[in-house]
Amino acid sequence: MRVTGSRAGDAPVGEARAAGTVLQLLRPVARTVPWRAVAAASGLGLLAAALPRLSGGEVTAWAAVTALRAAALSFALGAAFLLDDPARHTTAAVPVRRGLRLALRWVPLVPFAALWWTAALLLVPEDARPPAGDVTVEAATALVLALAGAAFAVRRDSARPGQGVAALLLVCAVLAPLLSPADWGMFTEPADPHWAAAHDRWAVLLCALLVALAVSCAEPVRRRTLRALRSPSGTSNPSRG
Repeated sequence: MRVTGSRAGDAPVGEARAAGTVLQLLRPVARTVPWRAVAAASGLGLLAAALPRLSGGEVTAWAAVTALRAAALSFALGAAFLLDDPARHTTAAVPVRRGLRLALRWVPLVPFAALWWTAALLLVPEDARPPAGDVTVEAATALVLALAGAAFAVRRDSARPGQGVAALLLVCAVLAPLLSPADWGMFTEPADPHWAAAHDRWAVLLCALLVALAVSCAEPVRRRTLRALRSPSGTSNPSRG
């Protein structure tokens, strides 16, 4: 009974230690986040969203949705740099999992991204503004694509994945509208009859990217090498010697 009670009491102690470790990591992690890149990308995104209004002419639905897509892409490009950390190999020794270390860099982005996207939507004239829910799915897909790409690069032991992921995003943004089949077009305008079907595909893509993000955040499984299979004497067959 004493052993059981001891084991039961170990859980709160372990949780308290983990919480304390997380709190200790918050400040140093916040210092390593490249906030300048995020701020610059956010400013450019708001400027892109405001361009139709600043042009002074009549804002069409196509101009409005294109401006919001450009704004979402700009924000995603900034988010691609969130995992850039030259000191990653030294902070990786802390007793917390990779997913938690990455989450500490992403969590502050969530409320800021929500406020930023709300401001971007409000900058577009209401009469030309596309359905907020549908265009938000597009923006979330671009953001998750950036985060998943960065997490995958970190999993491959990259300390600064931002530039490569940002280049990938730009290539996808240029080629996707050109190479996507007409029946599977995803970059439609609100008046297009395929608007609803296109955003069903956006939602499926978003779910797939969320799964990819979760997999990329998991700890990598180390492969068993030949050295691990050898005996201490240096032979691979215990019967030898």
